[in-house]
Amino acid sequence: MSPTVSVLVRNRDFRNLFLAELVVFGADWFVMVPLLVLLPQLTGSGVWGALVLALDTGVVALLLPWTGTIADRYDRRKIMMVANVAALAGVLLLLGVRSAGTAWLAMLGIAVVAVAKALYSPAAQAALPNVLDPDELAAGNAVAGSAWGTMTVVGASLGGVLSAVTGPYVSFVVAAVGLALAAGLATRIRRPLQAPRDATQPVQRTWPAIREALGHIGHHPRVLALVTVKSAVGLGNGVLTVFPLLAGVFGVGSVGTGLLFAARGAGALVGPILMRRVLTDRSWLLPGLALSMSLYGLAYLGTSVTGWFPLVLVLVFVAHLGGGSNWVLSNFALQGEVPDRLRGRIFATDMMLATLAISVSQLVVAGVVDLVDERVVLAGCGLVTLLYALGWRVATRRLSLTDPADTPDPAVPR
Repeated sequence: MSPTVSVLVRNRDFRNLFLAELVVFGADWFVMVPLLVLLPQLTGSGVWGALVLALDTGVVALLLPWTGTIADRYDRRKIMMVANVAALAGVLLLLGVRSAGTAWLAMLGIAVVAVAKALYSPAAQAALPNVLDPDELAAGNAVAGSAWGTMTVVGASLGGVLSAVTGPYVSFVVAAVGLALAAGLATRIRRPLQAPRDATQPVQRTWPAIREALGHIGHHPRVLALVTVKSAVGLGNGVLTVFPLLAGVFGVGSVGTGLLFAARGAGALVGPILMRRVLTDRSWLLPGLALSMSLYGLAYLGTSVTGWFPLVLVLVFVAHLGGGSNWVLSNFALQGEVPDRLRGRIFATDMMLATLAISVSQLVVAGVVDLVDERVVLAGCGLVTLLYALGWRVATRRLSLTDPADTPDPAVPR
C-alpha cells in the first residue's frame, strides 16, 4: 500500500480533516463558477465578477492577521465548525441574486463567506501536523495538498455543468448542504489540534501576538523566504477573472468555464502528488519552489498565444501543476520551520501575503478587463509571475533548508 493511501486508511483523524477540507473546497467552487457566469449575464459586464473575486481574497487577506491569532488561542476544531456554519449563511444570501439590481447581494454573500474562510484556513492548516505522526508528514502533506485540486476538478466541472443544466441556484443549495456536512466531519476529529499551552503564561493580546509572529519571520530568513513564495502565483491569479470571457471567445459558455477551472484544479491535484518525493529531501525544496513559479508563468504566456481550446486546457493544467506544487512545497517547509504556538499566525501571514497578491492582481485586471483583449491579460499575468520567480530565486540563492529549524516544537500528545 502506498504511503499516501496508507495515511488515509490508517489515520482516522487525518481522514476526517481531509474529507472536511474536500467538502469545503468543493462547496467554494459550486458557488464561484456559477456566480462568475451569472453576474455578467445579469449586469452585462465582467467587472462584477472581478470585484467578487477581489472581495473574496481581499477580505480574507485583511482578516488573516487577526484570525491567525484566534487559531493559536482557541480550539481549532470549534473554529472550523463555526466557520463552516457562517459560510453556509453567506451562501444562502446568494439565492437572492436575481437581477442587476440585486447584484450587490453577491458582494455581501461572498464577503460573509470570505470572513468564514479567513477563520477556517489558518485553523485547518495549523492543525494538520497535529493529526499526523512524524513518519506520515510527507505523505499527509501530499494528500492534503491535493485536496484543493481534487475538489476544484470536481466542484468546478460539476458546478459548471449543474449550473448550465439547472441554473446557478441549485449549485448554491448544494454548496450550503456541503458546508453543513463539513461541520459534522470536524466533530469526528479526536486528536488535539494544537500542542498544550503553558497555563502559567498569560494570553497575549492580539497586536502583541501579531508582532511576535512578524518578529519571528523577520529574524528567520528561511521563514521569510517561505512566506513570500506564494505571492508569485498570487500576482498571476488575475487570469481567473478572464476564464468566463475566454470561454465566451471560444464559444464554449459555462461548460467551458467549468472546464477551465477543472483543468486548473487537475493541475493543482497532480502537482502535490508528483512533488511527494521532493518533500523527502529538503535540499530540493527551494529549487523546486523556483521551478514551480516559473512553470506557472511560462504556461500562461503560452496560453495567451494559443488559438485552440483543448491546448488552452492543457496549458492551464500545466500552469496549476506548478501552482499546486508551489503551495504544498512551501506549506511542508514551513511546518518544519515554525513551532506550534506560532503556527496559526505564521500560516495566516503566509496566506495573507498570498491573498493580498491575488487581490492586487484581480483588481488590476478588473480595471482593464473591459479595455484590453483577454490574451493581453493572460500574457501580463504570466510575465509578472515569471519575473517574480527569477527575482525570488536570486534573493534566496544562499539559503538552504537542509539544516534543522532552530525552534524545536514540543511534542503533541496523541
